[in-house]
Amino acid sequence: MKKKIKTALISVSDKNNLKPLLNILKKNKVKIISSGGTYKEIKRLKFNCLEVSNFTNSPEILEGRVKTLHPKIHAGILNKREKKSHFKDLKDNNFENIDLVIVNFYPFENTLKKTNNHQKIIENIDVGGPTMVRSAAKNYNDVAVITSSDQYGELIRELKKFKGSTSLNFREKLSRIAFAETAYYDSVISNYLNKKTNTIFPWKKIFHGNLIEQLRYGENSHQLSAIYSSSSNINLKQIHGKQLSYNNYNDLFSALTISRSFPKGKGTVIVKHANPCGVSAKNDRLESYKSALSCDPVSAFGGIVSCNFKITSDLAVELNKLFLEVIVANGFDTNAIKILKAKKNLRLIDGTNYTSGELLKFVSFNQGIMIQTEDINIFSKKNFKVVSKRKPTSKQLKDLIFAFNVCRYVKSNAIVLASNETTVGIGSGQPSRLDSCEIAINKMKKFNLQTDNLVAASDAFFPFVDGIEKLVQSGVRAVVQPSGSIRDREIINFANETNTVLLFSKTRHFRH
Repeated sequence: MKKKIKTALISVSDKNNLKPLLNILKKNKVKIISSGGTYKEIKRLKFNCLEVSNFTNSPEILEGRVKTLHPKIHAGILNKREKKSHFKDLKDNNFENIDLVIVNFYPFENTLKKTNNHQKIIENIDVGGPTMVRSAAKNYNDVAVITSSDQYGELIRELKKFKGSTSLNFREKLSRIAFAETAYYDSVISNYLNKKTNTIFPWKKIFHGNLIEQLRYGENSHQLSAIYSSSSNINLKQIHGKQLSYNNYNDLFSALTISRSFPKGKGTVIVKHANPCGVSAKNDRLESYKSALSCDPVSAFGGIVSCNFKITSDLAVELNKLFLEVIVANGFDTNAIKILKAKKNLRLIDGTNYTSGELLKFVSFNQGIMIQTEDINIFSKKNFKVVSKRKPTSKQLKDLIFAFNVCRYVKSNAIVLASNETTVGIGSGQPSRLDSCEIAINKMKKFNLQTDNLVAASDAFFPFVDGIEKLVQSGVRAVVQPSGSIRDREIINFANETNTVLLFSKTRHFRH
């Protein structure tokens, strides 16, 4: 069902690319109504335009807060053209149809990026624009609604194709997009006000996201998948390689989360299936990578490497010796890029500008969503209590904090063995904590990483002595674990009997 456009209302914050649109409207003899800055811009471009206040015979008031909120505007948009009673209402009130609404909203989201001034932010909440868009979108049977300058080209093609008219399919599509736009806009406002009032879990939670990329498939090839972000991008710049997959992104974000827990310029993380299989925070960057790799070079095959620093050519040569899916870093020097590009499918990601955002973690199940704050607090020695008779050396304490930091990013039950700020064995994802201990120890032995300076971290308390006993038997000299077991005293007694350093953490760190 085609609908001729005779009258259009234009009110836009983004005034780019108006001229081609105005040309097609002029060609089809469309009457244009506008207000404020848009009216001035249309006149500046030398097109005829009727100001809203002259159209409604009502002045703009309240410093422009009220201008399009008028019965003549909304009756013109909302009336059903085929309904006689609606036609009579318009005729009795001397109202006329508005067939096309072109509106984009006050830049509320951009305002949040530019200022913390609450009053300025509030004044950038658009009321009239979303109201007109909702009216037009509801009445898509008769009215077309445009909410972005990106849609101008499609509208122009539609008007050319149908000689100044629009098709029902086109209007219905625009309506769907328009309601998404108003919902997104309101959700940004809602989340801002929640954040301002420190309301983490409001009675109704509204999510918003921009489509970043539709992925080839999800975890498996029969699953559909896409990535969305509450920002306009995710601040990851791909500089080489084929498209990232769902699993690549999952591993990538896991690796970045661990990397960013270290001071800037320090830390190499290797991840496979969202679990770290090697981590090192050694100061020498090449040695840091080699040490991380040595923890489990078998699992590292086909994994993701995240470097919390810029990759240089000497490191690139080493990285090229192993099959990797993705390398993410805080930049790459020119020679490093040349070396790494030799592998055409290797994805190179510049994560220099990546930030973790609002620090909320979302987990979905069927039609439910669980939300929690992220487990990202930076550890220091004040977060731990020495409960054994033997006290840690400064080196042991440094390694214990390193191991415990890595441990919280390992799937539970988690055990991390470390020495010299490098993992030497990781046990993850086991129903039994004792099994995780055995896996970590076996990894260490398999790759000949036994050391005299071995420490261990557990993401939760040992429920029985058998776990810590197995660690000590393998050469562990210091252990950190959360407290809270009814057998804490037994664990402390065992540590004292074996002259083992034991620290209790004030926090537990399950990761499921």
